[in-house]
Amino acid sequence: MDATDLERLARTRSVCIPPELVSKLLERNHGDVVELYAGRGEWFCALAWAGLQGEQGRQADALAVLAPYLATGWWTAVVAAAELLEGWGRVDEAIEMTRSGMKAGHPMALEIYARLLARHGRAEEAFALLRPHVGELSLDVVVDIAGAAGRDEEAAELVFARMDHRCSDFPWCCRGQDRDAAIGLLAKIRERQGRTDEAITLLRTATTRLLNSRRELAALLARHGRLDELRAAAATDDAGYAVQELAGLLEERGDVEGAIAAYRQFDGTATHNPNSAFELAQLLARHGRGDEAIDVMRVQADARKGDDWILRTLSDLCLAQGRPETGLAHLDAIAAARGGGEDWELYLIRLPLIAARDGVDGALAQARSHAEGDSWYAASDIAELLAGARRTEEAVALLRRHPRASRSDLAGYLIDLGRIEEAVAVLHQATPRPLNPPIPAGSDDPPF
Repeated sequence: MDATDLERLARTRSVCIPPELVSKLLERNHGDVVELYAGRGEWFCALAWAGLQGEQGRQADALAVLAPYLATGWWTAVVAAAELLEGWGRVDEAIEMTRSGMKAGHPMALEIYARLLARHGRAEEAFALLRPHVGELSLDVVVDIAGAAGRDEEAAELVFARMDHRCSDFPWCCRGQDRDAAIGLLAKIRERQGRTDEAITLLRTATTRLLNSRRELAALLARHGRLDELRAAAATDDAGYAVQELAGLLEERGDVEGAIAAYRQFDGTATHNPNSAFELAQLLARHGRGDEAIDVMRVQADARKGDDWILRTLSDLCLAQGRPETGLAHLDAIAAARGGGEDWELYLIRLPLIAARDGVDGALAQARSHAEGDSWYAASDIAELLAGARRTEEAVALLRRHPRASRSDLAGYLIDLGRIEEAVAVLHQATPRPLNPPIPAGSDDPPF
């Protein structure tokens, strides 16, 4: 094994068994397969198998599984092994393992080592270790560990020193720790010290420049139950963070009508902010008012024709309420307004609705009649429809005819059918494709 190869495979999840399929193998009682490939360089198999061994009290076996990966010096394996040791209560060994990574000079080792110390009663030692390296680290870790070490004022001084910084090349010039980020961290310290009013004042100085500060301010007001200030913030917050926090707080207190009114009062019928519309629709659906939720998203879909996430949300709500025809009617109206045509990206939203109204065969017939219905990218969506109807063999046959379709999907269906060797072979045959390849004339690549 080679650390560079392991890192590449773990990051790209190509030519390997990915974690979701490892979980599927274990769920289908194929632990023997996971164990086998854990010893053949399949990192996600090794990680899952080691964890399972540890849960069953076989800690030595768990570490033996990870040993070949640790021998490469791969930092990801070091962190995984240290987390297992910590979980088993073998804290000194976990600390020693992460210390070795720090000595090797891994860029994340100092932070992970310091956090591990802080979690186990050695926060002052961790803070002293970090102090000389403040300029090299994210201030978040310094602030977090300062709280555990009782060194909030020292951390505040370090953060305050960043508040005069004006970015010349964000985030490179300051590792993302610009003035507004520093304000947020200082506010976190003040809140932790019980100086809530100061924290609120700090965040208000940044709300016109950084959306994150608006979110942090709204969350802080909600945490301290300051309803009047939340209402005032909601009235001027076009990003919708304060409205969402206000509604969440009211719902938590049992005032569902008040939560609904908060969205409607500060955002009309939620047409101005699609995210607020989504949150309002979810709130209504949670409390048995699905028809109203559909109306909210239908208004949103009318205002933003073609936004696929909005149409998906509307369609999901229609399905949940047993009203597939409502979702289809809306999609028909959008298609008519465009001259009758729909790219596959939007057309595929119809398939679950058609299946609910006319059955799976009806949906399949419609899908295959589409101009892009025989493309490789449509094959994965049609296969999902087949598999959902327990027609997994047909899903596999379809994906076999389209070599460019998702290898992971095909392997997953083969696992469902118990054809494990075929599934692994499919995954190992996959070849990585460039992220942004040029699209030649006459290509069957999707237009989206």
